[in-house]
Amino acid sequence: MAVQTTVLKNGITVATQRFDNVESVSLGAWFKAGTRNELDHEHGIAHMLEHMAFKGTANRNARELAEAVENVGGDINAATSVETTSFFVRVLKQDIALAVDVLADILQNSRFDADELEREKHVVLQELGAVVDTPDDVVFDHFAETAFRHQPVGRSILGTRQTICEFTSDMIRAYVEREYCGERMVFAATGAVDHDEIVKLVEARFSTMKTSAKGGDLRLAHYVGGDYREHRPLQDTQVVLGFEGRAYHVRDYYCSQVLAMLLGGAMSSRLFQEVREKHGLCYSIYAFHWGFSDTGIFGVHAATEPGDLPQLMDLVLGELSRAAYDIEQSELDRARAQFRASLLMSGESAPSRAGQIARQILLFGRPIPNEELLLRLDNLTVGRLRDLAGRIFVESPPTVSAVGPVDSLMEIDDIRARLVAHAPNQGPMHHRRAAVG
Repeated sequence: MAVQTTVLKNGITVATQRFDNVESVSLGAWFKAGTRNELDHEHGIAHMLEHMAFKGTANRNARELAEAVENVGGDINAATSVETTSFFVRVLKQDIALAVDVLADILQNSRFDADELEREKHVVLQELGAVVDTPDDVVFDHFAETAFRHQPVGRSILGTRQTICEFTSDMIRAYVEREYCGERMVFAATGAVDHDEIVKLVEARFSTMKTSAKGGDLRLAHYVGGDYREHRPLQDTQVVLGFEGRAYHVRDYYCSQVLAMLLGGAMSSRLFQEVREKHGLCYSIYAFHWGFSDTGIFGVHAATEPGDLPQLMDLVLGELSRAAYDIEQSELDRARAQFRASLLMSGESAPSRAGQIARQILLFGRPIPNEELLLRLDNLTVGRLRDLAGRIFVESPPTVSAVGPVDSLMEIDDIRARLVAHAPNQGPMHHRRAAVG
């Protein structure tokens, strides 16, 4: 069944999609507010709000909130990202009204009690410590911070020890007042749902949600690139190499997603076959593309023994350069099939589909039919992929983030020089580029 949408008087968009032959409902509230909406002294407050929403309201204490959902066999959770924050519940279809009531309670009546906040600070600091102690997590935090230096879009979601310790209840209330409103909220529900019923429930329980918020326009993100290396006495070196990617709204966004899939999205990908299967230099290697509303980032992550770093980087750079002139139709077809299957399979999961619908409305202003997304995939060509690879890996300054023994890691200037020297319009590659058009 197609997605149905209704916009309430206070600006909330209610979106539903019915799944036949299921007994459960996945529903939640998604807000267009995340890490990049924070002021400098608020770094980490969006995530802290996610925690504090479950610590008691004017109607229920923390235990009662958890028991209200779990007493009927459901589960409740929340998530914070760079540009969105979500609060969601999964219950059986007869408990929809309860789920909406609980969500409305935590989003409109949370007390943000000072004593609860002090306890939760301790929990979040432990979460932060766990990330710092995990090299394959912290390398990505440093990667984003280096790529978007001194910008909210590049900051870690958890915050810093200093900012977390300085949070107050009034700061959380101020953030909610500034950023949360009906115009920035999508209430999505999928599964055994009736659209009119969901609309009535949301309209009744979220009627006091204000229409607009005081939050100003976000500062446009600016990719800068750079180099971060942290020596740690580890067995492996974690390394991420990245470049400027593409925003959600630009023509090359889906092309970038498919290029990442082709280079390092599965066991048949170029990087996996070349670096792991042929040379055995690492256990895992993959490519990724993160899109934001105004920018993006393309990267490759791997971990290997320090002595193997030079060869690993040589192979990775060789595959990135080669993508600009010899991608084959069979590779595009395989990557496109993987992307298509991932899209359709995720749509068979009610929780995944609810989040997908909500994010599309927040980022694009409407739910995007799968047929439209698949058409965009079908319109991709080998020439477009080659052209995009040539631009991303040469025109963009690289970002390097590495944690572990880093002495043998190639210098960033040498990485840039290697990619430029092997660009399609440079040196020996030029005639190959001309041959393929």
